[in-house]
Amino acid sequence: MIAAWYDSQGPAQDVLQLGELATPRPGPGEVRVRLSLSSINPGDTKKRRGWLGSSMTYPRVVPHSDGSGIVDAVGSGVEQSRVGERVWVFGAQSYRAFGTAAQFTVVPEWQAIALPDSVATEVAACLGIPGITAHRAVFGDGSVEGKTVLVQGVLGGVGSLAAQLARWKGATVIGTVRTAADLEQARASGTDMAVALDDPNAALQVREFAGGGVDRIVEVAFSENIDFDAAVAKNDTVIAAYGTREDRPSLPFWPMLFDNVTIRLLGSDDFSREVKMMAARDLTEAVSVGAMSISVDDPMPLDRIADAHDRVDAGTRSRVVLQIPE
Repeated sequence: MIAAWYDSQGPAQDVLQLGELATPRPGPGEVRVRLSLSSINPGDTKKRRGWLGSSMTYPRVVPHSDGSGIVDAVGSGVEQSRVGERVWVFGAQSYRAFGTAAQFTVVPEWQAIALPDSVATEVAACLGIPGITAHRAVFGDGSVEGKTVLVQGVLGGVGSLAAQLARWKGATVIGTVRTAADLEQARASGTDMAVALDDPNAALQVREFAGGGVDRIVEVAFSENIDFDAAVAKNDTVIAAYGTREDRPSLPFWPMLFDNVTIRLLGSDDFSREVKMMAARDLTEAVSVGAMSISVDDPMPLDRIADAHDRVDAGTRSRVVLQIPE
């Protein structure tokens, strides 16, 4: 099969290679997916760069965890009827060497999710890691119906999906952006209120809109935003954080203690199978009924994988996907 891989960590242009690898075979309980699109997440490029001093987990890595395609073979214990099924996959390169930057990938069958005909292939390819993270951030502490959810970084990959999922399930959503220049785009994304963090009155605006404080906070930059989060919290607020600028953040302990704030930290690779399956079900339903959309760039060919990685590292807000050759 045609695939992209790296044998050492480093800059995309230096380490990513394209060529032929042996086509994998599905083992017991697994399916093989003939991929059409491979989606690139920031976590994929961090692994390739050696982020936070991480090392090569495998001698050779075919990157990317998310993608979409057609089941073309199944292992023992899997219904043969799954062959030919249109699916989206997640976690293909989570604790595994070979991900979706190839013509074929093999995953446990529960990580290949049946895809309704109404959902575009490029949207399906982008549901995995950001969607499952967003789902857990929003629903990890129960229903949000009738609650107010603050989404920090609402224009980001996880933040935009979290905002849409929360509104779909009956929450009032407040979204933040870094500067006032992004407010128009944030309002157009469908939030009930958008605020810019460079506005000195932003916390006051959120508290007033929320009637005293927010119920849930979806947090992309814990260390940078924690004072703001504490300022808009109320009794029993939950902060669900999936990112931080500093690895040892400080926080305003006493104000948060008196508000009985809960801090939930999210590492999506290690969510339980039950949590991931629940998220996959809801994400598929949300996109199939039009409750959620994703901005996706035009697919780039697989042989431009290094350019695609550089685009993700540059911080593009649209999702970057690779077209897998037939």
